[in-house]
Amino acid sequence: MTVGGGAPVVVQSMTNTDTADAVATATQVAELVDAGSEIVRITVNNRAAAAKVPEIVTRLREDHGVEVPLVGDFHYNGHTLLTEFPETAEALSKYRINPGNVGRGARHDRNFATMIDVAIEYDRPVRIGVNAGSLDPELMDRLMDENAERAEPKSAEEVLREAMVRSALDSAEAAEAIGLAHDKIVLSCKASRLPDMVAVYRTLAERSDYPLHLGLTEAGMGAKGIASTAAALSVLLEGGIGDTIRASLTPEPGGARDTEVRVCLEILQALELRAFRPRVTACPGCGRTTSTLFQELAQRIEGELDERMAVWRTERPEAAQLQVAVMGCIVNGPGESRAADIGISLPGTGESPRAPVYVDGEKVATLEGDTLADDFMRMVEEYVDKRFPVAASTSA
Repeated sequence: MTVGGGAPVVVQSMTNTDTADAVATATQVAELVDAGSEIVRITVNNRAAAAKVPEIVTRLREDHGVEVPLVGDFHYNGHTLLTEFPETAEALSKYRINPGNVGRGARHDRNFATMIDVAIEYDRPVRIGVNAGSLDPELMDRLMDENAERAEPKSAEEVLREAMVRSALDSAEAAEAIGLAHDKIVLSCKASRLPDMVAVYRTLAERSDYPLHLGLTEAGMGAKGIASTAAALSVLLEGGIGDTIRASLTPEPGGARDTEVRVCLEILQALELRAFRPRVTACPGCGRTTSTLFQELAQRIEGELDERMAVWRTERPEAAQLQVAVMGCIVNGPGESRAADIGISLPGTGESPRAPVYVDGEKVATLEGDTLADDFMRMVEEYVDKRFPVAASTSA
């Protein structure tokens, strides 16, 4: 998995299982990968968890047929676990180190160096992941003292942001001094407040050329979490900042963990940075669309295209570029349908119960009657077959 250097932005996620439960963790990793995650991070917080990492990798491969980069998330005791469990150090694809909690004073430097030495030994990249909530207190105190001596002191918020940037860059410099290659380092500086997160990443991008992993530390639940994540990531991605992303959403009780993956996919697709599945433009509805037909048809098409994409991803991956429009009345219906690859303009209130279909900007048919949905779906399938033929290598 290539990160940075002009490679496409990569979607990352993290498990919330007890890593010591290898079966549950491997199952959740497979679910996240199936949803579209391209890198998965797992907590390695104690000896029981560290001992199970090789088994998790084996189960992923043998039980689920999954090969995915696994990142070990280390806090406080990573220097101990990586040296005590060499099989785990080798099984992981990358290590995440939080410089704010690897020790204090001389212990900080010694523990940090131990983890970097392991990364060098196994030729593994390292993400130096700074969090606003777990900054090195010695660094923060020093910067606050320096700020107090200024003729015009900066705000506490500005000092916090500078501390996050300094922690990441100083740690990266220390890792390189130990011997870790420049291109083996990824940086992140996460905060819960969107303005802090955006400001810090902009500064990091100005001061360094390391690949950057983007995300809010804790985005929250539901619509709030999704909106905060979309706003924060979109501002940076639109500005060309960011190489991997994660949506740190709090799942609803009993909710699916893979929601965070789907949000990231939708953000990248909305920004037209990547395409993962066909895009369906659907009318929101108003007083002119008293029928639910356009809603039902849009939902059906989205569902069927998602199912078909599971096959097309291998046979005809370019089908992810498909744009379909399902509109509900004459106001925007014909225009949006013409703009899509294939679109249908359903009748609104008081309109003739006939639905023109447009392909590549041209009206090609008019559908009506009880078979309208089936007829349009068949036309979509025919369009995909014609425009995105199965690659020769997959049809042989």
